[in-house]
Amino acid sequence: MNVISTAIPEVLIIEPRIVGDSRGFFLETYQLERYTTHGISRPFVQDNLSRSGRDVLRGLHFQNPMSQGKLVSVARGRVLDVAVDVRHGSPTFGRHVAVELDDENRRQLWVPRGFAHGFVVLSDTADFSYKCDNNYSPKDEIVVRWNDPDLAIAWGIDNPSLSARDSTAPLLKDIARLPRYGEV
Repeated sequence: MNVISTAIPEVLIIEPRIVGDSRGFFLETYQLERYTTHGISRPFVQDNLSRSGRDVLRGLHFQNPMSQGKLVSVARGRVLDVAVDVRHGSPTFGRHVAVELDDENRRQLWVPRGFAHGFVVLSDTADFSYKCDNNYSPKDEIVVRWNDPDLAIAWGIDNPSLSARDSTAPLLKDIARLPRYGEV
């Protein structure tokens, strides 16, 4: 596997090794020793799969204090995936990494604890997979407005399809319950 550093050192792009021929392909989506070597060492306790249509934007979501790290990938379709550092006191606070994930490049993105996460669907549909290192906790979930001007995320879309919760989310600067850098 190939691990690519990003502008935010904790966020990693992972390119699994793909073995293929005329019949199809095979790849390992996770292997404990290899991922641990690259700092992804907490055990995964929950797997999720979502399906969304074109122009659906999900996010930006994170949990605090019951934080989650997420190893995400696309089984079918294409998305722009985004991780935003929301750790109060972090040298990269408010900065983000955006990467295209699709069913051809088979890339994964490691979204560590203390980062808000979201994606927008660029294909007709997308099946999006999450491996999480902590359970989903609705009472700990926090949402950041997808088009927060201070974050300056270039989603490539002006009018996404949003949930009611995502469409009314506050700006990052208005959220008091942020994780603290060095504590997640």
